[in-house]
Amino acid sequence: MKKAIETLKNIWSIEDLRNRILITILFVAIYRFGSFVVLPGINPADLAQLQNQTSEGLLALLNMFSGGAFSNASIFALGIMPYISASIVIQLLGIAVPYFQKLQRDGESGRTKMNQYTRYLTIGILLVQAPAYLLNLRAQAGMALNASLDWTVFMITSTIILAAGSMFILWLGERITDKGIGNGISMIILVGIIARLPEAFIQEVTSRFSNISAGGLVMFLIELVVLLVVIAGAILLVQGVRKVPVQYAKRVVGNKQVGGARQYIPLKVNAAGVMPIIFAQAIMFVPISISSLFTNSHEFGGFMKSLFNYTSFWYNFVFALLIIVFTYFYTAVTINPTQMADDMKRNNGFIPGIKPGKNTAEFIDVIMSRITLPGAFFLALIAILPAFAGSIFGVQPGFAQFFGGTSLLILVGVVLDTLQQIESHLLMRHYDGLLDSGRVRGRSGVSAY
Repeated sequence: MKKAIETLKNIWSIEDLRNRILITILFVAIYRFGSFVVLPGINPADLAQLQNQTSEGLLALLNMFSGGAFSNASIFALGIMPYISASIVIQLLGIAVPYFQKLQRDGESGRTKMNQYTRYLTIGILLVQAPAYLLNLRAQAGMALNASLDWTVFMITSTIILAAGSMFILWLGERITDKGIGNGISMIILVGIIARLPEAFIQEVTSRFSNISAGGLVMFLIELVVLLVVIAGAILLVQGVRKVPVQYAKRVVGNKQVGGARQYIPLKVNAAGVMPIIFAQAIMFVPISISSLFTNSHEFGGFMKSLFNYTSFWYNFVFALLIIVFTYFYTAVTINPTQMADDMKRNNGFIPGIKPGKNTAEFIDVIMSRITLPGAFFLALIAILPAFAGSIFGVQPGFAQFFGGTSLLILVGVVLDTLQQIESHLLMRHYDGLLDSGRVRGRSGVSAY
């Protein structure tokens, strides 16, 4: 406790770090405030049916990602997920389309153009999702609409407001990344998830203690133990590293011999972090968004309907498959074995027993494939645990989302990343870190010093 208080004092004494934390809190507060600002022409007291619709199933998960803004008919109802979806499309184009491949190789100027295209595509997605959301709103909570409203005018103005609200959230996320602590987009998602945790926890406690057949205190304690085990597994997944030894040969620089030491390349078991699960979840939201455009649910077949239910077999099968695919995809984007081999060769380094150059690149690629496979399967397993928690063990839908799944992995990953940044600020100014060991590993897999 004494060390924790001392660490907080150290954090507060660093002006740059203090300002970054305060700016992050300010922007997060603005985001949370906007989640309760209802669209013009809607009576929030009559949204009970919409809130009931988003209390379970896939819409409950979508509502959690928006921090409750979806069920509040807020100006931030569409949240940050349209931007995530646009990012997926642009990154896939970076693999398949030569023009986007060239942009990826153009360095900062290319990334700037790709970010612009991502924003344009985000606006396009919003202009489709916003009317779909409004049509669903009229179907589920038509009584909440002001009787004097002209529907056409309301659709046009509300579409603009919803699109502007999501773009404003994107702007907040970018400002948090530039001026605050942590990755802003991930922080926005994290805040939405945490905002739903107290209510979900209370619902679970009430359910266990109000129904004797539900297991009472014993079952609730077992739940907490299982939750802690899953959290520990998620941390191991995020922090797991395979070290590859690299021997640096001696060379002469000036009048001195340098090198000769052995170092290690930390290859992550899950180099992609939580991005595959965020990308996969964004894809899984597409069917439910399309369904909002149709008033008759009988138009969809059994397979399509199963994608609306996060406890169904086909939903979890497709979700897990997407996570595995995106894990390999994102690892391939972030880890370049050829570049790593060239850097080692340029610095007189080599992996013992492996020839420099092409053989080294192939060796690193094989190692990454081997360690990525179990990491991808473990990531997929944790992602589908909420379905088992809800359907087999009777955990309430809201609380089941924290038994693994997108919620837990994002929470663990973002918290570790943020702690890593704070740790770096402390150690750069010769303060003790947040842990006795002096290092916190985030998703990058590199220790903070």
